[in-house]
Amino acid sequence: MTEKEVQQLKEAFGRNLQKIRKSKKLSLLKMSYACTIDSSNISKIEHGKFNVTLATIVELATALDVVPKKLLEFESW
Repeated sequence: MTEKEVQQLKEAFGRNLQKIRKSKKLSLLKMSYACTIDSSNISKIEHGKFNVTLATIVELATALDVVPKKLLEFESW
């Protein structure tokens, strides 16, 4: 993958994460309380500024009460 494609992928993941978080009516702060990820880092993930690990995806999914697969269901480009 090119660097541009990786960036597009991170941004698409972030948009999907934010969409799911907002659909659950969770603020960044409330979501950070439900996991060990700081709200500023969740914001960075949502804006495509942070490359997440598998463990982070599982932790975010747990905080949102969804299966990890749900966070990966998006159109990347």
